[in-house]
Amino acid sequence: MIPENIDIDINRQSELWAEYCPEYKRLVEFCFEQIIKLVPEAEFFKDIPHLELSILLTDDQNIRRLNKEYRGKDKATNVLSFPSLSNDDIQNYQRPDCEIPEYPVVLGDIIFAFETIRGEASAQGKSFSDHFCHLFIHGILHLLGYDHAVDIEAQGMETLEKELLLKLSIDDPYRD
Repeated sequence: MIPENIDIDINRQSELWAEYCPEYKRLVEFCFEQIIKLVPEAEFFKDIPHLELSILLTDDQNIRRLNKEYRGKDKATNVLSFPSLSNDDIQNYQRPDCEIPEYPVVLGDIIFAFETIRGEASAQGKSFSDHFCHLFIHGILHLLGYDHAVDIEAQGMETLEKELLLKLSIDDPYRD
């Protein structure tokens, strides 16, 4: 169960999500619960009076436009994460002496492209739901300051993803 102080706003821009993955809301909540339990950087979530996360469920056309606009890459991708908090903010909120703001704290935005996710899941022999859960976890970890640009950071992020997915009974997505 998601704590009452956390507002996850899910905007479904593509009807493909409702048609092919009607359980998307339940999957988001289930994955988010594991993140709260297992990711050290997420411990501060319970201390924030009002924490917000925005999720957009869209299609390849829209994510391609956003990927080009914000990342300079003219192609569709499976997920985009836009953190609202800096790494310093996250570290500050983890300190026991941190002064917690009364105003809503926005964690960030995560955007998912249905067709790319469906194509990847099919090509990799995974269920759509399992692949979506992996990408949701991946996106949240980016919002919490994790990255995979450098090998050592990628290993740490992948290890945490695998641990979270195991708790969800989802196979290791990095296994060949």
